[in-house]
Amino acid sequence: MSYLALSIADQGFSVGGMFAANVALARVAGREEYGTFALAYSFLNFLAGLHNAAIIEPYTVHGAGRYKFFSPEYRWLIWRNNGWLVLALTALLLIVWRVVLLTRYASASGAMLGLALSSAVILTSYLLRRILYVERKVRLAARMSSVFFLSLCICLAAGASAKALSAFSVFLLVGLTSVVGALVILREVPRPSSIEPFMRAQPHHWQEHWKYARWVLATAFVFQFANQAYYWLVAGLLSLKEVAALRAIAMIVMIVDQVFTAITSLVLPAMAARYGSRQIAELLSLWKVYLVAFLIVGGAFFGGILLIGKPTMHWIYGGKFDDVSTLLIPLGLLPLLMGVGHTMNAALKAVEKPSLVFYAYLASGATTLAAGIPLMTHLGLRGAVYGMLASAGAYTITLGIGFLRNVLRLHVPLPTSRQPEAIVSS
Repeated sequence: MSYLALSIADQGFSVGGMFAANVALARVAGREEYGTFALAYSFLNFLAGLHNAAIIEPYTVHGAGRYKFFSPEYRWLIWRNNGWLVLALTALLLIVWRVVLLTRYASASGAMLGLALSSAVILTSYLLRRILYVERKVRLAARMSSVFFLSLCICLAAGASAKALSAFSVFLLVGLTSVVGALVILREVPRPSSIEPFMRAQPHHWQEHWKYARWVLATAFVFQFANQAYYWLVAGLLSLKEVAALRAIAMIVMIVDQVFTAITSLVLPAMAARYGSRQIAELLSLWKVYLVAFLIVGGAFFGGILLIGKPTMHWIYGGKFDDVSTLLIPLGLLPLLMGVGHTMNAALKAVEKPSLVFYAYLASGATTLAAGIPLMTHLGLRGAVYGMLASAGAYTITLGIGFLRNVLRLHVPLPTSRQPEAIVSS
């Protein structure tokens, strides 16, 4: 239970820092300025999805499972390749920044430049925290994120006092304080290690890595149609001010998502370890506890939204988004819908069936196109909220079908008629 508490604290501090950055900028900047930050932040989430697919998730599943006896070598291999990947992503973002300068969204160029200059540090900090989880050093992960949170809050307060907060400066502050957080656990940063023993024992590790990562990578692209694409569609069909409003509402709902993420960070490696040892009954027992926890947390959160959602939103944003606070109630159902799906998502990944997660996001993305766009066209921002709920429902239903067919059947005993008959001696 201490691991769970530390994981929730870690996730709370990590995402709490970004929550504080969003709130600070939303309170001092105009809606359009905050809308540009929200668009750039959605792009960061997109890149984080690619980074998670290519690096973090394969490392989590394989590092806790099949390669756990080669931990130092595999850890260094992943760390080294992460360095090349984030450099490539930084170059890509600098290109995007230059392109944005030539479009009608030139006002977003400052946010994109800030993102380009800070993305490598932010994404690498995500990997470092996951390494600590795989090695069961959750206390150190919580220490790292707490220092990040406190230092970022101090910097945001100083920036607000000096009237120096902007989409550009907020991204730079997040990158800077991510480095400060990493400094307190500097000894845990992977050191160069000979990978020859690992390469000899696992000559096909890249094929296995790609076999897993390709589906997660495809999922990261498709996921945008189920989640981040709503910000892009609102920007295109409505306005940057509406993007700011949608982000302000979503930030409240995302609080419970971080509790779910904290639990998943602990459960996914544990599930992968059980599957690696072929302990299917134990894996399913863990999933049931996982599901009940999500239902309790999601239900309690929705009850809180019904009771104090509007006044809480008024207090957080200083009344700036009161005109859209009624949308908080329907969007409060999103964690419940997604949470049930997330438990099956983790189970399918643990049994190395990421292709089925891809299909779930594909169904969700198709729902965005088929239902989300028409709803936005006719109902505006309210239609975007309803579309997000519809996409979440499609995601969970599709995962449910895959879970029944590919996880539950692993523990279904053979029919009596197919079991070998006992040999009876005369």
